[in-house]
Amino acid sequence: MPLRRRQLLRLAGAAALAAPTRRFAYADDYPTRSVRIIEGLGGGSTPNLVARLIGQWLSEHLNQPFVVESRTGAGGNIATQAVVGAAPDGYTLLTIVTTNAINATLYEKLDFDFIRDITPIAGVVRLPMVLMVNPAFPAATLGEFIAYAKANPGKVNIASPGIGTPMHVGIELLKLMAGVDLVHIAYRGPAAVWPDLFSGQVQAFIITVSTAIGFIRAGKVRPLAAAAIIDELSTNIVVGLADPQLKARITDLGGDTEPMPSAQFKNFIADETKKWAKVVKFSGAKVN
Repeated sequence: MPLRRRQLLRLAGAAALAAPTRRFAYADDYPTRSVRIIEGLGGGSTPNLVARLIGQWLSEHLNQPFVVESRTGAGGNIATQAVVGAAPDGYTLLTIVTTNAINATLYEKLDFDFIRDITPIAGVVRLPMVLMVNPAFPAATLGEFIAYAKANPGKVNIASPGIGTPMHVGIELLKLMAGVDLVHIAYRGPAAVWPDLFSGQVQAFIITVSTAIGFIRAGKVRPLAAAAIIDELSTNIVVGLADPQLKARITDLGGDTEPMPSAQFKNFIADETKKWAKVVKFSGAKVN
């Protein structure tokens, strides 16, 4: 299967907002109190920062606090479960990323059906991933990387920040499409990868551009390819993403704003879930 450069460039962690589905309540005067935005990746992560940016904008324009709350663990499933179990009144929102689509296949037993139990509100940002190598690695382009990997099967170590992350399945997608034998090394978060990448213990790493941009600019790594209430919220988020100041902040994070109305966003989630199901099944990865 041929690998086009643009396909790798568009491997991304999409950050978006959603809400519990059941009996969604409608109110003309929404919101009348504080709204929680629950996210599952923790402080300092790019989705967390994006949630705070959009939450601040919504707070200012809807005149109620939108407070970001972290519920980390189980690949984001703890955060999702907390929102699924909340009242469907628009006052508990979920920041979702590509991992949520991956988890639908990766985890055999979940207490929720992501497509059924979560109502998409609006896409917010697509965060491109980048494939990078240690500067001493003998490849300066994606084509050269693939050629080297084919000539040296099983000898290129490539890192991800954990099993089941978009970066991990991005690696599996690269292996599938390019027909290369890469050795995947899973770490517990991106911070642990950098020393091994700098020393050459691992030769390659896939992570979001926003996480890697400082090291890329410093020359420490070489990039090869850069991979009603609902209506009210959806409209305001789409309008907010056109705000030059908010747009500039997201651009500074290395992302591109990608506003999607609720209906379009729902189709996007379904497509993402199907796409990543194929990759997870190909990789053989499972989490009990």
